[in-house]
Amino acid sequence: MTGTRLTGAQLTAPDPAVVSPLLSRLAAERATGALLRDRGTLFLEDGRIVHAESPATPGLDVLLTSGGGLTPERWREAVDRAGARRQVARFLVDSGGLAGGELEICHIAAMYDAAFFALSPGSGPSRFRRGATHWIGSVHSVPAASVERETRRRRELLDAVWPYPALDTAPVLPRPAAPGQTVTCRQRILLRHADGIRTPAELAWTLGRPAFHTLLDVRRLAAAGLVETPHAPAPQPVAAPLPDWVTQAQSPDVALLRRLRDALEASL
Repeated sequence: MTGTRLTGAQLTAPDPAVVSPLLSRLAAERATGALLRDRGTLFLEDGRIVHAESPATPGLDVLLTSGGGLTPERWREAVDRAGARRQVARFLVDSGGLAGGELEICHIAAMYDAAFFALSPGSGPSRFRRGATHWIGSVHSVPAASVERETRRRRELLDAVWPYPALDTAPVLPRPAAPGQTVTCRQRILLRHADGIRTPAELAWTLGRPAFHTLLDVRRLAAAGLVETPHAPAPQPVAAPLPDWVTQAQSPDVALLRRLRDALEASL
């Protein structure tokens, strides 16, 4: 199986609402394979998305095992015994280790979560590996258009809540609540683990929650003043350039030039 890298010109989309022109084209072609980007991978079958994963998000295993519905040992057993046959999902259900409904709900959550990051604007060029499949096997599929639509909705929601993207990658630094300010149980748990070192992605892994939902929680906390909002540092003042007649001197006196520069800056 070989990957095909598309150039920037080939990926140019006339419609700015399209999240991924290549994904839209693959869906129209009813393609099967893996769409690889820097921040994640989407797996397609007959043009529909059947799985997604991203290093920025906790995977299906984390969501299943952190919720208590599945032990880590049972997950590893399923991967060891059925991973090579690409039937891990079927093994988990058929062996009685997990209810089919619980698996499907967690799988959909993990898929949309990973797709959000894989389709992010800064995720680099795309490659498509035809015929590639994921070892999880068949669980649930969704139209590519639905994933693109949900990705756009999530981007807009983050900015509507608190339009400071720097929060998404900065360490989460809590602030004291104001007198009488209400904090939900979910927020309290997140704030309890926020130590000024962990980023939202790291908190998502720690708590076993979808990464996008953690980003949203952090932005809501920042909007409420319960988390510090990082701001870009102020630009450093640029020293005024020396006049040409000074810089062109054959044997400049460094101390004299510095005094001239300081005098020029003081007069501005």
